[in-house]
Amino acid sequence: MAEHIKEVTDATFEQAVLKAEGPVLVDFWAPWCGPCRMVGPVLEKVAAQYAGRVTVAKMNVDENQQTAMRYGIRSIPTVALFRGGEVVDGVLGAAPAQHFTKMLDDHLAGVAPEGN
Repeated sequence: MAEHIKEVTDATFEQAVLKAEGPVLVDFWAPWCGPCRMVGPVLEKVAAQYAGRVTVAKMNVDENQQTAMRYGIRSIPTVALFRGGEVVDGVLGAAPAQHFTKMLDDHLAGVAPEGN
């Protein structure tokens, strides 16, 4: 796991994500997923850029099906932004770093996302 990314499981999700102080960007992924492998390095850069302001976490949906089912994760990669225990934004599928940084900047600035 990259230096700035934490791995979460069904057992640790509530404490690490839902009860976290600030925003948490969760990458729902699986090792066999090609687009997930493309998103991984992008999120590593985003995690380093936002270290101390946003927590970036990864959850392997093959090993943690309970949480994936709870949040209706049917397609991966799905990257969800949690704040205050709720999903406030997200991205379905692979996206460039700029997409994630804009989403995080908007939420950190308190701007409501358009179309959500």
